Amino acid sequence: MQTVTDPSRLHLLVNQWRQQGLRVAFVPTMGNLHEGHIELVQQARQRADKVVASIFVNPMQFGAGEDLDAYPRTLDADKVKLYDASCDLLFTPETELLYPGGLSVQSYIEVPGISDLHCGNSRPGHFRGVATIVAKLFNLVQPDLALFGNKDYQQLAVIRAMVRDLNMAVQIVGIDTVRDADGLAKSSRNGYLSAEQRAIAPKLKQVIDATAQALQQQGVAASEALQQQATRALSEHGFGPDYFAICHADSLQPAQCGDKQIVILAAAQLGNARLIDNLRLDLTR
Repeated sequence: MQTVTDPSRLHLLVNQWRQQGLRVAFVPTMGNLHEGHIELVQQARQRADKVVASIFVNPMQFGAGEDLDAYPRTLDADKVKLYDASCDLLFTPETELLYPGGLSVQSYIEVPGISDLHCGNSRPGHFRGVATIVAKLFNLVQPDLALFGNKDYQQLAVIRAMVRDLNMAVQIVGIDTVRDADGLAKSSRNGYLSAEQRAIAPKLKQVIDATAQALQQQGVAASEALQQQATRALSEHGFGPDYFAICHADSLQPAQCGDKQIVILAAAQLGNARLIDNLRLDLTR
């Protein structure tokens, strides 16, 4: 596995692959890699001839008071994991290379509507930062396909909308959430949990699953009551709920009677960790 920091060197290597007719997959990350990230790399390996990963802690998607400075940086360990997963190329740019003029004068990409909901409402500007850095990385890597985890469901929806609206020639692939044995979704922020909080954390998925079961029995008309019930349950378990929403799976707007493709989205604070999770449902079944 080669590691490069210079975009021109990245271009050179990827262009050589393209001249050979090779298919290129891309996995963008912020590092501190866990099994979920490695699953993305392994899935990319199955779908393409060459796999590029990036590690960049993107300051544009962190708001005031968020954990940019504290975000774990584990580059040496990450390199070992990527090498073991047969990644071909790792791109680790410096902030000054991607934002040479600084964030205050940086052009940006805004995906309207969907970016303002749920996590976007709680973290203003977050999805502007996500869309901008993903677009920049797509321009640099020029992949045939890019893989993202379904755990970050709203992020994936924002990226799909950006690619569609801007006619980007990259296939977006969502990969199922990787979980611990007790159901907790793998996340870099799980490392912020104390032992006591880690024992509580799987309750988030359990509350989502219980809501899904009730939704299948009672129908979308019960959404408001079920959301309130779930929020109370999370509070009783010791979470600080941010939102718990039953939505149309594509628009992420509140689910309406007659909607069959549903997603349950949830975010909650537990100690120093902000946990998110989701579950997609097909009510036609």
